[in-house]
Amino acid sequence: MNANRFLLASCLLTCVATLYSPFASAQLYKWVGPDGKITYSDTPPPKTAAKVEKKNLSTGPADAGLPYEVSNAMRNHPVTLYSADKCAPCDAARQLLQTRGVPYTEKTVSSYEEQTKLQKISGGIDLPYLKVGSTERKGFESDSWNAALTTAGYPESNILPRGYQFRSPEPLIAVKPKAAEPPPEKKPEEPAIARPKPVDDNAPPGFQF
Repeated sequence: MNANRFLLASCLLTCVATLYSPFASAQLYKWVGPDGKITYSDTPPPKTAAKVEKKNLSTGPADAGLPYEVSNAMRNHPVTLYSADKCAPCDAARQLLQTRGVPYTEKTVSSYEEQTKLQKISGGIDLPYLKVGSTERKGFESDSWNAALTTAGYPESNILPRGYQFRSPEPLIAVKPKAAEPPPEKKPEEPAIARPKPVDDNAPPGFQF
């Protein structure tokens, strides 16, 4: 009995330690069901769900398991790249960050609303636009960008774990999912109209059909 209690206590401590580890992370989904009920879950919602929201929850660094030098630079000087589609300098900027092994968040700018927001952030609409902590770089220039990254403490060569996956680009303004259209209302069925029985003029008197 004492041995079983010890094993149970050990398992509970392991679970708690994992949950509150500095590298613990999870995803939380929120959606509205067909009945209008709001649901929170760590599993993806069904396809019929409306107003789906997804949040990344973590109690420590966003990228767990990275070398200390990289994690420390990310914590003190996070990198954000603002880019556009079919933009050769943006492609070169992205390639520099990935080749050097700098984890970054990429925000794409395409709509007029996103251009307006970018102008509020950077004071212009020049792309690519880089933020390394509070340091800004407008337009791509490899020497200037590398200098900013080095000053922020990022290694000059790639030391990321093998197989590291860079984050996918996200729109500067998140696209809100369209609300599911309510099912069409069923029309009440019209009552059947009683039709008179046909009269047979040739039927003998007293016979009814």
